[in-house]
Amino acid sequence: MSALNLETKYDAVIIGGRCAGAATALLLARSGAKVLLVDRQTEGSDTTSTHALMRGAVIQLNRWGLARGLLEAGSPEIRSTTFHYGDEAVRVEIKAEHGVDYLLAPRRTILDPLLADAARRAGATVCHGIALSELEFAPSSGRVIGVSLRDANGACLTVRSNMVIGADGRYSTVAQNVNARPYFEGQFCSGVVYGYFEGLNSTGLHWHFAKNAAAGVIPTNGCHCVFVAVPGPRFGATFRGDVHQGFLQVLEANSSGLRTDVSRASPSGRLRGFAGAKAQLRQCQGAGWALVGDAGYFKDPLTAHGITDALRDAQLLSAAIIAGDSRALERYQEERDALSMPFLRVTEEIASFSWDLHEVKQLHSTMSSVMRTEANHIAQLSTAPSLAA
Repeated sequence: MSALNLETKYDAVIIGGRCAGAATALLLARSGAKVLLVDRQTEGSDTTSTHALMRGAVIQLNRWGLARGLLEAGSPEIRSTTFHYGDEAVRVEIKAEHGVDYLLAPRRTILDPLLADAARRAGATVCHGIALSELEFAPSSGRVIGVSLRDANGACLTVRSNMVIGADGRYSTVAQNVNARPYFEGQFCSGVVYGYFEGLNSTGLHWHFAKNAAAGVIPTNGCHCVFVAVPGPRFGATFRGDVHQGFLQVLEANSSGLRTDVSRASPSGRLRGFAGAKAQLRQCQGAGWALVGDAGYFKDPLTAHGITDALRDAQLLSAAIIAGDSRALERYQEERDALSMPFLRVTEEIASFSWDLHEVKQLHSTMSSVMRTEANHIAQLSTAPSLAA
């Protein structure tokens, strides 16, 4: 922990260095705030992810001057999205809006370090291999006033801060310590298995849907991420014993051609699974603390919108902290909820798998409208002077 200055009281300490935490650190540091970002994982480590960045995320990364870095790292420009409903294919070209005419799907081993490096260059102190031990509370008011941190050797250090931000995922330790309870909880979830394949002759995003099954092909750095999804309760029966065979069976259920293409491709690494988790929306602010990313808002990955919303909320939270009053933090939660609830509702319906192909097509139309509203909202935030580089 030699990088930490014991005499410094930070404006913000952020727990969790993935995209939501790193983006928040970047924006706060660019405003002139003293920021400490800590993450228990090693720098550049991988994590479960759909990789897909929707228009709102690309708008933000472009605004922050980081989209070019992803392209230079080999993240392909995605110019189309095709939805496959059985034998019907609906191709949607990515039209130019808000200065963006492509999507991206970078590996997290590229996106997360890019954001953390940008935060470091902006003046934030970034430390990996350090975990939150406990929060420090003011005895009289109960306000969060700092954190106790622990490194891999067990050494502990207490750091004071005006604001502690939990960006530490669905099982957020910060959320547990401040008793941030969810006020929306989903009923459905999908179970997902995914892997990386080289040699697939596929451009653009492809989403496949069939009865009780879904699949996707996402172009990422040097390969494609291919996933299959089933209703959460069917995850064990589908993949237990032979994950690879279950993976191929779900591909076949969606498209025999897709299964053939993937069977001929070269796998890069093992298949990975996520048994599913139900959506939740938590209280995300209080006296001396706030939550961002999956720590405060998680929904099923089948709609591939988690990273986009994490970057969105990083910007909303940063603006609220810079404003410097409790009402601004309350507005952050209100704004987050107003933008998130339509996504939660439609994602719940898609993750239920209780649709036929016509119905899921209509759900995607609704999703498109919700995404357009969010992208328009994000684009309007670009004029905020306090968040300028």
